[in-house]
Amino acid sequence: MPRLIASLAEIAADYDAVFCDLWGCLHNGYTPFPGAVAALQAFRAQGGRVVLMTNAPRPRGAVAAQLDRMGVPRDAWDLIVTSGDATQLALFSGDYGTRVGFIGAEKDESFFTDLPADLWAAKIERVAIPEAEVLLCTGLAQDLTETPEDYRLHLAQARNVGLTMLCANPDIIVDYGDKRLWCAGALAQAYEKLGGEALYFGKPHPPIYDLARRQLGLDDPRILCIGDGLWTDVKGGFQEGLDTLYVTGGISAHEFGPVDAPDPARLEAFLSREALPATYAIPTLQ
Repeated sequence: MPRLIASLAEIAADYDAVFCDLWGCLHNGYTPFPGAVAALQAFRAQGGRVVLMTNAPRPRGAVAAQLDRMGVPRDAWDLIVTSGDATQLALFSGDYGTRVGFIGAEKDESFFTDLPADLWAAKIERVAIPEAEVLLCTGLAQDLTETPEDYRLHLAQARNVGLTMLCANPDIIVDYGDKRLWCAGALAQAYEKLGGEALYFGKPHPPIYDLARRQLGLDDPRILCIGDGLWTDVKGGFQEGLDTLYVTGGISAHEFGPVDAPDPARLEAFLSREALPATYAIPTLQ
């Protein structure tokens, strides 16, 4: 059973850095959560480092610009590390081939253009799926209206030519305001069910944590992973041997009763059923 806390400040002194999720934890896709912003600002004010770790398939620059437009102040974070960043390192290495089939939205085009200066980039050619050597998936092209079923033909084409899918966002679903949208992870799951191979670079998989540690640059830091995704934030932190703070009022809030007062018995039963222990739990980040 995780220890239920009321604020990050209760445990902040025990950590040098936090890996903090964005969607459902810091914002809802439209606006930031004031309590979460204040908690991260206070953590930094006492000397902690805040790494915003997100399964967004876009590079960190695009995410920073999105946070600016949303009104998340820059003094609430130190670094941004995205699943898109980790996937870029893999794709532009050329290790999976240079002819790339692409499934994703227009908003994800920065994946191909916003490259870090220190990244040696193989020359990538965008081609139709049947002519590709590798398949990149950042999400659904029209995630407000489409479902994974709309991509059955594309996925079957990729499987038929034996493409490995690089999944730039392992999330299955995300809450965008009051809407629930499908993410790239759902397409990767569908691809695997068809017999295709998918590789994942965001939470809970190691590449994004390896990248975050390198970017953080601290010797043996005490790190706390924060997020509302049990199968991403909590699972990833647990697999990395890190403490976790589970935000119960996020994507699985319906499991625990009142959002501001989760039922401890229901929380314990849920975590036990999923066999994913969290170190701490909190209704909302504050």
